[in-house]
Amino acid sequence: MSESLLQQAIARRNPGRPPVWFMRQAGRYHRHYQRLRARHDFIELCKRPQLAVEVTLGPIEDFGFDAAILFSDLLFPLEAMGMGLRYEPGPKLDWHLRHTSDLARLRGGAARAVHMSFQAEAIALLRTRLPADCSLIGFVGGPFTLYAYAVAGSHEGFARDGIAGLDNGLYSGFNQRVCELLAANMVLQAQAGADCVAIFDTAAGTLGAGEFARLAAPALAAVVREFRNRCPDTPLIYYSRDTGPAHWAALRDIDLQCLGIDWRHDLRDALLGESDRWGVQGNIDPQWLLLPPAELERRLRALFAGVLALPAARRAAWVCGLGHGVLQHTPEDNVRLVLNVQREMFG
Repeated sequence: MSESLLQQAIARRNPGRPPVWFMRQAGRYHRHYQRLRARHDFIELCKRPQLAVEVTLGPIEDFGFDAAILFSDLLFPLEAMGMGLRYEPGPKLDWHLRHTSDLARLRGGAARAVHMSFQAEAIALLRTRLPADCSLIGFVGGPFTLYAYAVAGSHEGFARDGIAGLDNGLYSGFNQRVCELLAANMVLQAQAGADCVAIFDTAAGTLGAGEFARLAAPALAAVVREFRNRCPDTPLIYYSRDTGPAHWAALRDIDLQCLGIDWRHDLRDALLGESDRWGVQGNIDPQWLLLPPAELERRLRALFAGVLALPAARRAAWVCGLGHGVLQHTPEDNVRLVLNVQREMFG
């Protein structure tokens, strides 16, 4: 089977139109999701493979994105570790890590990945229903981000209350339990048919570059090494909001193929500075999609013209997307406008 646009761009050798996919492209802004959500709760949509498939396919069938990303949630590993998980409507754990003595309550290791087999089942079903030229992306949360939720229940709470406890043994003990679990889950997704796996480590941006290199990057490297033992060729995408070149330097020895960047960075500079090492994914500001269509189109055309002016070798590494996820109140017509303008300008 020929390589998809996404696979070519991640390998930094896409000769034509850059692929487009958005984080949270299947979600609350989309009427297809809203109709399903009216009949099923969030956990049911995630855990029933047939329903997860229907949610995932919605934006592919409606907008024609070049890649589908499994509809699920990054916190299910914490549930598999024994922390419980419910949505009210946001995620709530039954308990949080407070002291090193709490580590005894955590179950970890690769065997716990079976508790997330519903994700691999959904991927296998998606593989049979997606168009041949549409890539399929699996995903997990990064270990640092999962730790932030385990400690504080949110990024914001962690930034306020959790960073001070990183060197007291709690974080290292958590990683001993979570890294093999994450790698095993990634293996299940890849073996079920995911063309690549994304690692979303959004909370790692709460760290300065030095702390990122000392704390977040080694845990990520442990997950990737374990994954590579079973899946040496499956590409990996890494995204962390609020990080920049000083942080990314700590990732250069980790076997990642694509770097997701947020909207705070100049896209041309990122492609010029980083595409010799990774595919570069991003980075339209999600807030732009809340603008009146004429203003959105003006900004898109300026952004895309800047990319078109780059050398072809730099454009060959670009995955077009947002700098974070689609916002809840985004008009569907603005999502459609992004794809239409991108197709027109890149041909």
